[in-house]
Order: sequence, then C-alpha cells, then structure tokens
Amino acid sequence: MTESGHGPLSGVRVVELAGIGPCPFAAMTLADLGADVVRVDRPGGAALGIDPAYDLTNRNKRSVVIDLKTPQGAERVLELAERADILIEGYRPGVAERLGVGPDACLARNARLVYGRMTGWGQQGPLADTAGHDISYIALTGALGMIGAPDAPPTVPANLLGDYAGGSLYLVIGLLAALRHATAPGGSGQVVDAAIVDGTAHLSSMIHGMLAGGGWQDRRGSNLLDGGAPFYGTYETADGGHMAVGALEPRFYAEFIRLLGIEAEAPARDDLASWGALRDTIAARFRSRTRAEWTAVFEDTDACVAPVLSLREAPHHPHLAARGTFLDHGGLTQPAPAPRFSRTPAAVRRPPAQPGADTEEIARDWAVPGLLPAPPDARPPTPEPTATDPAPEPGSGTREAR
Repeated sequence: MTESGHGPLSGVRVVELAGIGPCPFAAMTLADLGADVVRVDRPGGAALGIDPAYDLTNRNKRSVVIDLKTPQGAERVLELAERADILIEGYRPGVAERLGVGPDACLARNARLVYGRMTGWGQQGPLADTAGHDISYIALTGALGMIGAPDAPPTVPANLLGDYAGGSLYLVIGLLAALRHATAPGGSGQVVDAAIVDGTAHLSSMIHGMLAGGGWQDRRGSNLLDGGAPFYGTYETADGGHMAVGALEPRFYAEFIRLLGIEAEAPARDDLASWGALRDTIAARFRSRTRAEWTAVFEDTDACVAPVLSLREAPHHPHLAARGTFLDHGGLTQPAPAPRFSRTPAAVRRPPAQPGADTEEIARDWAVPGLLPAPPDARPPTPEPTATDPAPEPGSGTREAR
C-alpha cells in the first residue's frame, strides 16, 4: 500500500527565517511530512547557542546563511520566496518589513505564497510589540492558572502548551489550510497570523463551555480533569516513582479500585464531600508498593493506570518501542514523525541542518545562483579610501532586527 517514502508534503517548498521556539518546530513538522524546508540562518547562529548537531527541530531541513541586515541578503530571501509555496517568520511585528522581506514584498514576487507569521501576542493589540515567552502567553489566556495543586503556585508545563501546542501546531494548521486555498483554481496567497495567545485560548474551548454550564470551577485542582478528582491524578509509589490514574468512567473506576485492593474501604466515588478521604486511601495504597510492582498489577487492564516515565525511560516502553514512537537517527534518540500515513509515510531523512552547509545544493535545486559567493576574479576591486570619503557611521548598512 506504500506509495512514497517522502511524506504527503513532498514537492512543497518552504522558506524558514531562522528563529527559536515555535517557528523551528513548525518547520520541522512540515519537513517531517516531506516538505523541502530551507532554513535561512543568520550569521553567528541562534541566540540560545545550542549545538546545531543536537537541535532536532532542524532535522529534515537544509540550511543557507544569509545576512538579512544587508540589501543583498533581503534580495536572496525574496528570490527564495519567488520559488517557495510557504514562508515562515517569527519576528516581532514590523521587523520583517524593515528587513525588506515582509509579506507585501514577498507576495509581490509570488502571488501564491503562503506567508506564515508566528508570534506570542499576535500582529496587533496593546502587547504586540512587547517581549514574552511561553509562560507569559499561557498566563494571560487562563491556561496556566488551571494547572497545579490548589494550595500551590501554578505548575509550569515546560514550553509545550504555549509554544508548541498553541503556537507551532496552529501555525501548521493555518499554513496547510492557506496552501490548499492558494493551490485551488482561482486561489491566491495570503498571510497567516498565528499568535500563541490565540491558539492556547482555542485549546481551552471545552473548558470554557463547561465553565459556562456550571460543570467547571474557575480554580485549579477542583475539577474532574485538573487533578481535583481523586481518580484522575498522580500518586507516589514506595520507591519515589509515580503512577498516573485516569479512571474517569464508572466501569474503569470499578476495575481500578478492585486491582488497587480498596473496594471494601473506598468512600463513594460520586460523593464530592468524600473526595479528600478517597484520595488519602488511594495515596496510602500506592505508597505500599514500588512503581514497577504497580505497573505489573495494572498492565493490560482497563483501569486506565500507567507509570509516569522519564524522558530517557519513555523510548524503552514496550508499547512505544513496538510502534516505533521513538527512533534512532544519526546517533540521536528522538520522537518519530507524527501522525502516520498509509500511502505517503513520513520519515527522518536528514540530521539537524548545520548552518550554511547546504548552500550549493539549495542554489542548484532552487535555481538561486546568487546564494553562492562570487568567484574571486569576479569581485569588483575595493576602492582605496580618500581624504574626502566620509567615515561610515556606526551600524550603517544594517537594519536592526529587534
């Protein structure tokens, strides 16, 4: 049934203007699905200084180094945009325009281009020009306030909820929807404004519905899905490990308390006043055995109980190993591309792109010879300075990116 080993986006060309966080992950997702992603790296590398060899968000991509603070650099990006289907940038509002590679300039060269803009606050609004990070965005949307125990500060969910769920994946959805429109008869390119605050808020749609209907309390650790229910949460085991319990439905709950061995002493499940006592009973029982022992008890049952694994443990779990949820490529253990396709499977084809390492390939494949340095004998001679030449001002010839 397999028809292609390159993924369903094979043939789609993407230009990614280098940044950190959600943009690289969105571009990696497109690359995993088969798109030809050219990452435009800046001279000097990324601000975080991560060794490019380990930056998995740059796998399946190719890289060229372009100095966007020069007119020549902007022209090279516009030449790439002419030949691309999608362009992604994650600058603050207005920066791409000042660099000469904003949506108007790019769409003037390629009317069917999908121009993706990834920011935290969005392109408009009182906070649009201010700095922020994942934690800032999920704080304002109410998402962070839902996470954690009621008697402790909110728990930070790494940068998965804002940057990647509310940011990267919403950008990918928008890009693919806009690409379908651009390639349809009579279609055209457009700008996709993906703001992390918008995506994160959208993720909480069900919770807002429950809140309006009286089925959710506006405080953390007090509801069915936020750890408030004693049968939906985590418990410590005798060896300091943890088990995750998700026995929401009555029949799963019945299986859970039977295997846990507390049928006779457990308070009524639906008596909210007894939830504290039920939690204490469950917690005491879990502390009586190790994580491995409880894992064996609940394995292959419908009690909805699983061990809480670490990042290094997860790839070795029998189920994830059988599915190939993680893979090894180039000596790096990493999550495999997702989701899966029956006819056009995605794959990890290339290791993380090294800045500028693919310039010649890209210049040839995308027909942009200007990416290559001019031969030494083709470069115009540098004129000798004279006494009447004005001295260059500090920072002349550059445009500030931030």
